[in-house]
Amino acid sequence: MYRIGEFSRITSLTVKALRYYDEEGILSPSERDKNGYRLYNETDYEKARQIVLLRELDFSIMEIKDVLSACVGEEDLAFFLKEKQAQVRQRISKEKALLKKLEEALPSGTEAFAVNRSYTLERKTAEELLVISIRFRGKYPEVGKYAGRLFKAAGSKACGAPFSLYYDEEYREEADIELCLPVSSRIAVPEITCRRLPEITALCTMHEGSYEELGAAYKALLDGAAERGLIPEGPSREIYLKGPGAIFRGNPAHYRTELMLPVAEEPGKDNYVG
Repeated sequence: MYRIGEFSRITSLTVKALRYYDEEGILSPSERDKNGYRLYNETDYEKARQIVLLRELDFSIMEIKDVLSACVGEEDLAFFLKEKQAQVRQRISKEKALLKKLEEALPSGTEAFAVNRSYTLERKTAEELLVISIRFRGKYPEVGKYAGRLFKAAGSKACGAPFSLYYDEEYREEADIELCLPVSSRIAVPEITCRRLPEITALCTMHEGSYEELGAAYKALLDGAAERGLIPEGPSREIYLKGPGAIFRGNPAHYRTELMLPVAEEPGKDNYVG
């Protein structure tokens, strides 16, 4: 049996850590003497080695609890390690994306925060349109994964650029989105809706650049609507005139997206188009 100081030395875990692990129920000593001092045995030593390894692999205390309570053999441990590996890869991917954004912002320094993009606004009527669509709740980048299903369903009947309808008034992490594709005639496909969108009057603008910068275009539309005495109504549209391909992303700086904000005249206002 090992007293806590001895056990600390052979496991490279501090006495403070051992006491904490005992309190958390992660590594409790097999025995305590009559004075309450902790006594550890060989089984505790093997468990301590597992904990040290998991901590080196960046497992949190809660994760270690899950692993130790669920692991029966090496296969179980391998499952947890693969799951952790996937999490690390996802984190690395996010960090790489952040690094790229930082590199892009470096040349312009503080100018990266400047709002210097100008948009030309146009008020126009969008005619009634026959579309097939998939409505889902999810993150904005998930739109792309549904486009292939719509194009496959439409085949030669596709007759326009795909676009999204956004039903939420505010930004949401999990948004209510409907991806649409214009078609020349009705199509019946399971889990895909075919319907006619009604004619709308909308304030429109063209955005050239990445989707991450669309907020500036929406600001221009909302400001323009307020100046013209117009009230936004109904879901906004994003029409993807040029975007990423099915295989290659392409250069986001060259993406072209038309934004349409459905509007109605505010009663008592002298509206104008411009």
